[in-house]
Amino acid sequence: MLGCLLIAAVVTACGSDTTEPAAPTTSVTQAAAADAPGAEVLITVPGTLAADFVELERSQKGELGLAIMPVGGERLVGMGKWTSGPAWSTMKVPLVVAAERKNPGGQTYATSAAITASDNSAADSLWSDLGTPRAAADAMQAVLREGGDDTTVVQEKPVRSGYSAFGQSEWSLADQVRFASRLPCLPGADTVIELMGSVSASQQWGLGSVFAEADFKGGWGPDPDGAYLVRQFGLVPVTGGAIAVALAAQPDSGTFSDGMNLLDTMAGLLSQHLGEFTGGSCPA
Repeated sequence: MLGCLLIAAVVTACGSDTTEPAAPTTSVTQAAAADAPGAEVLITVPGTLAADFVELERSQKGELGLAIMPVGGERLVGMGKWTSGPAWSTMKVPLVVAAERKNPGGQTYATSAAITASDNSAADSLWSDLGTPRAAADAMQAVLREGGDDTTVVQEKPVRSGYSAFGQSEWSLADQVRFASRLPCLPGADTVIELMGSVSASQQWGLGSVFAEADFKGGWGPDPDGAYLVRQFGLVPVTGGAIAVALAAQPDSGTFSDGMNLLDTMAGLLSQHLGEFTGGSCPA
């Protein structure tokens, strides 16, 4: 299912230098939640992509993370120093799936606004419609579990004042890409995927800056010191189906614009190596 991707077993952000004309496969490792939170997973990726990513990360001011997995696949490819952090608005995707399951078509405006415009009030409305905070968190967590994410805990109470409980839930890049790889296979997910393909022009960064046919959702926000994390996940069509991609950046400057630009750069790098990937599809 991984086509050209050869997976051995791990993830670190130190890759070997590949200077040969025909670059050998390069091991790239990182601390990632592959089989368990914080576990190290060794992953062998195509040498050209690995080498280019290592060079990219060295040249940028900030921490980067990238994870890739075929739709319906079993193993992920991950690279970069950044591995986990608050979900921010990317958690609106399982929120909309949970809301649609409880009340199909019941909040057309809210579901659309929550994804296409990342409208926080619309998302809060969907959260409230799921019942008590505990019931809402459980409903979203059930969607994550069904999507192959066995570890992420959706918060029921606000972790930080002024921010949604679900948006502050810790969501690792590895768990997020696993969920994304199964999202097209989940009952009731058609609506959210369609909306992810219609994100507003102001949020067409990262995957949206490069891939015209990508379906994606971004999330961003400051830590307690005001430094921004910018992240995104989505689905990109390739030969043989589609791949799930999750990416994140924490720029040294702490600004949203620099984080957004880093995601653009990573997406651009991925586009240069897209031919190395074979996509997948949902099991029949």
